[in-house]
Amino acid sequence: MERPKRIALAHLPTPLQPHARLSRELGVDLFVKRDDLTGSHLSGNKIRKLEYLLADAVAQGATHVVTCGGVQSNHCRATAMAAAPLGMRAELLLRTPNGLRDELPSPPTGNVYLDRLVGARIHPTDPLGYQSRADFMRDIADGVRDRDGVPYVIPEGGSNALGALGYVDAAAEILGQLDAPPDAVFVATGSGGTLAGLALGFEVAGVATRAYGVAVCDDRAYFRAIVDAIADDARAYGLPVLAPDRYDVLEGFQGRGYALSTEEELAFLAEVARADGLVLDPVYTNKAFLGLVSLLREDPTRFGRRVVFIHTGGIFGLLAHDDALHAAR
Repeated sequence: MERPKRIALAHLPTPLQPHARLSRELGVDLFVKRDDLTGSHLSGNKIRKLEYLLADAVAQGATHVVTCGGVQSNHCRATAMAAAPLGMRAELLLRTPNGLRDELPSPPTGNVYLDRLVGARIHPTDPLGYQSRADFMRDIADGVRDRDGVPYVIPEGGSNALGALGYVDAAAEILGQLDAPPDAVFVATGSGGTLAGLALGFEVAGVATRAYGVAVCDDRAYFRAIVDAIADDARAYGLPVLAPDRYDVLEGFQGRGYALSTEEELAFLAEVARADGLVLDPVYTNKAFLGLVSLLREDPTRFGRRVVFIHTGGIFGLLAHDDALHAAR
């Protein structure tokens, strides 16, 4: 089947860099795939997904894109900023502690500042309301139609079969940057689409590489169900059946919960920034990278000799977390 159309948004290929310090310490060949360098304001892993999703939105004549995330959502910021020059306004469902507008940062900081900059309309909701986010986004879309607009709904994180095609492409990109396939590829997992795309990409390539998602919220069973559902839907695009052992989800590194950090996590974030010049974010990449390094310190042979970590971005969200700065002092 012919691959769906995409809009070129990301600066590709992103670099694949050896991590010299930790490779020496851990006794593995550790590489970092710099998907934080897909762009400037369009940085991070969401851009690869949006290349397919926004192409579909344009094809459907959308005037608005509707999506959701946490208050400092990288995905929502990327969607709003990528949609604006395409003539589409973003409607963002953002989760706050009590669903109150005055809980949004004032003055705006981080991703919220960029959301506002491009004219996104923000709809706050509390955690209970966010559990019904699909229904809530349908209501927002109905409101767009009432104003004679054409809405296009994008799920949390851009995590559906169409968005996952961006990481099917990324898997092929990684394989083309190394002289032999990696044994394992790791990524932070908060909505499941990036992990699903990677696993499918390595399945397509017929290599033994295994994809691992490090859960930053929820648990293994939750994310395996999501990845399997996305993979099943992706068969509509001609992708193969995903073998159950092609990927896995690692638990135990969620810490205090989604977007909440521990002193240990923030100290690790500062250590990596100072020692390696690699700037992680406290919500996703820092938890996932700490998880990977912790497991390799316990057993350097656990995931094979050649390991890739995908840096999925998040620097704008980091700028709204002054607790990370205090921990680095």
